[in-house]
Amino acid sequence: MEIVISNSSSLPIYEQIKEQVKVQILSGELKENEMLPSLRQLAKDLKISVLTTTRAYNELEQEGFIASRQGKGFFVMSSSSNLIREQLIKEVESNLNNAIQAAQRASMSDDEIISLLQLLLEVKND
Repeated sequence: MEIVISNSSSLPIYEQIKEQVKVQILSGELKENEMLPSLRQLAKDLKISVLTTTRAYNELEQEGFIASRQGKGFFVMSSSSNLIREQLIKEVESNLNNAIQAAQRASMSDDEIISLLQLLLEVKND
C-alpha cells in the first residue's frame, strides 16, 4: 500500500491517508480481505505519529471500509468497494446539481444541458 502525504495540502494527514486508502480499495489495488500495514509500521513509513494512523484507520473502520481482527491487524472489508462507489455517486450527483444550477443561471434549456453533457462524454471517450 502506497500512501503519499502532502504537508502543503489543506486536508489533515489522517484524511489524506483515509482518502488514499479508499481510492486504492475502489481501484482494486487493495483487495477484499487484504491485510493493511500495522498502525506502527504505517506511522514509521510515513514518519508521522501513530495517533494519526490510528485516527485514519478508526474512521475507515467506522465507515465500513476496513475491519480490525483481534491480534491480527486491519483488513479490507469485502463490501467496502460498494460503499466507496456509493459515496462517489453522491459526489457526482452533487457536482451535476451544481452544474445544472449554473447552466440554468446561464438560461440554458434542459435540451442544451443534455446536449452539452453528451458532447462532453463523447469528447472524453474519444
